[in-house]
Amino acid sequence: MSTAVAPAEAATDTRALFAQVAFNHLLGLQREFAEGGVARLSLDLRPELTNNFGVVHGGVLMSLMDSAMSSAALSATGFQKAVVTIDMSTSFHRPGRGRLLAHATCQGGGRSVCFCEARVEDACGQVVARAMGTFRYVRV
Repeated sequence: MSTAVAPAEAATDTRALFAQVAFNHLLGLQREFAEGGVARLSLDLRPELTNNFGVVHGGVLMSLMDSAMSSAALSATGFQKAVVTIDMSTSFHRPGRGRLLAHATCQGGGRSVCFCEARVEDACGQVVARAMGTFRYVRV
C-alpha cells in the first residue's frame, strides 16, 4: 500500500493575463498598478474610441472599468486565480475626454466570487463613470 502524496498543483501566476488580452491592446489600456485588491488602469483617448459627440464611447468606459475590476480581483488573490465577469452595472456621469484613469477596488467576496467597484476619472479628476461588478474565480 502506497502512502505517497501526490504533488500539489503548481500555483498559476495570472499577472501576465492582462498583457495577453488582444482587446486591451486594441483599446490601448495600460495597467499602472494592481496589488492587494486595488488596481489602476489608464487610457489615452483616441478619435476611434469616441462616439458621435466626440467623447469616449460608453462601451470603451465599460471595458476600461471591467479590466480594472478584474485586475483588482486578480491581485486580491496574489495573482493565483483567474476571473470571469458574471455581472456588471454601470452609470455614466459626464462626457470623458483626454487621458482617463480607472480606479478599482475589491469590496468583498469569498473563494469563488469577488465583488468590485470602479470609477473612471478624467484628467481634471472629475468622475466620468462608475461601475460595480461580480467576478467568478476560475482555474486557468
